Amino acid sequence: MTHATPRDLILGSTSVYRRALLERLRIPFTVAAPDVDESTLPGETPQQTAARLALAKAQAVAHSRQDSVVIGSDQVADLHGEALGKPGNFERARSQLQRMSGQTVLFHTAVAVVCPALQFVAQALVPVQVKFRTLSEAEISHYLLAETPYDCAGSAKSEGLGIALLERIDNSDPSALVGLPLIETARMLRAAGIPILGSV
Repeated sequence: MTHATPRDLILGSTSVYRRALLERLRIPFTVAAPDVDESTLPGETPQQTAARLALAKAQAVAHSRQDSVVIGSDQVADLHGEALGKPGNFERARSQLQRMSGQTVLFHTAVAVVCPALQFVAQALVPVQVKFRTLSEAEISHYLLAETPYDCAGSAKSEGLGIALLERIDNSDPSALVGLPLIETARMLRAAGIPILGSV
């Protein structure tokens, strides 16, 4: 599907990480904050939460921008079926890292692209499997004080010092762990008529 006139692109997120990732595609976009309750629903799995919220964020922004193409994204860290959210402070981040020490955590990163005027809706869920090293209390405290990753699901920034906490990363798209799977995002944007690399 291609369209003659490229539409405005909006990132439905205030995340500085997602904004930086989308800037890598070198296409013009604006940012809008989605008004979405990010609470987990009863009985919902972590991957279901990520997928639902990514779509909800895109739709919330698109509701008032019907002619625009809107990207929504969400990420949920999954420790043996339990969702781990953004810690918010040192103590909760330390508790998360203590629990993840030596464990394999699945990061579910979802992206949705919508354009009501085109009746366009596309979604993808990109999982990233992360094996944490066995961490000492000193390592955890040093890391948290150095990088303060309190706004990151799972309390670790793999694109920064947090990579030293890890033993292995298995995924199909390195950008997914940071918060926006660019391979899927680029595919969806091309399908919605947003030119990348000069063409759709």
